Amino acid sequence: MSHLFSPLSIKGLTLKNRTVMAPMCQYSVQSKDGKPNDWHFVHYVSRAVGGTGLIIVEMTDVEPDGRITDYDLGLWSDDHIPAYERIVKEVHKYEVKIGVQIAHAGRKAQDAIQPVGPSNIPVESNGKWKEPRPLTIDEIKEMINKYKDAARRAVTAGFDTIELHGAHGYLIHQFHSPAINNRTDEYGQDLSKFGVEVIQAVRSVMPEEMPLLLRISAVEYIDNGYDLEHSIEIAKKYKEAGVDVFHVSSGGEATPGKVKPANTPGYQVPFARAYKQALNVPIIAVGILENPDLAEKVIVEGDAELVAVGRGMLKDPYWALHAEIAITGKAIPPTPYKRGY
Repeated sequence: MSHLFSPLSIKGLTLKNRTVMAPMCQYSVQSKDGKPNDWHFVHYVSRAVGGTGLIIVEMTDVEPDGRITDYDLGLWSDDHIPAYERIVKEVHKYEVKIGVQIAHAGRKAQDAIQPVGPSNIPVESNGKWKEPRPLTIDEIKEMINKYKDAARRAVTAGFDTIELHGAHGYLIHQFHSPAINNRTDEYGQDLSKFGVEVIQAVRSVMPEEMPLLLRISAVEYIDNGYDLEHSIEIAKKYKEAGVDVFHVSSGGEATPGKVKPANTPGYQVPFARAYKQALNVPIIAVGILENPDLAEKVIVEGDAELVAVGRGMLKDPYWALHAEIAITGKAIPPTPYKRGY
């Protein structure tokens, strides 16, 4: 029996297997209006046909200037809901669950006239990145409500779960990073405060049985970046605020300094293991885990409950089906494809 292809229940969410399609920006919104189009429909539904247990829709932003680029998805308007609802309904036909990653790019919003963030520190001081404007206290409160409204729309669209993006140098990450947040007010004195308030606001509009996920960078790779101990202490506060599952990644805040990511298969699994031991909640491991045997090993050894595959699923929409065949020697494809198996 395969552990990777065994079911898993988290609160009211039951997954048919432990494979996750990691959120990956498509930069494919054609009219810059933030609405998913036929590209996104085919992209996500094909991974459902391919047997994935959970799909997490790419970074979807709470306001137009919260996007990395103008070609990214958004959930800042009720007008967006029908297009997401169409994707969700089709994905569900294949007994696959689907969530959405809600976010704000903060200082990394490349197409914003002037990005915003916790402080005025740019991503790099090389002239390629715009200097962000620090959010005022009132604007922070408004931003928290924008996360809340986006989560409400996600629930209305029928998503099975919501993931907050607190990794890779985006806005929540920016607030809990000592190297990026130089505020002297309450949002600088308590680096977890913004993330905690976003979590509480989002949780307030989610059904009680719906799990809330949060993606977090376990360590930063910039010089003087935070370490694993810092991120786990932040994560403990996020857990208390309402996070049910941590999706453990690393880095992404800027160009790495002296310490660089290993970028070898499974290089982030030790971070997942550390989070599981410290927080005792379900964990999603990610980071070059497309080899089926390695993905299986992560689950067998108890490093995480779920394995997210990103680039592997970009290369192969049917990665999950093919991985199950590699591990167990058999799989059950959709009926129209059975002759091929």
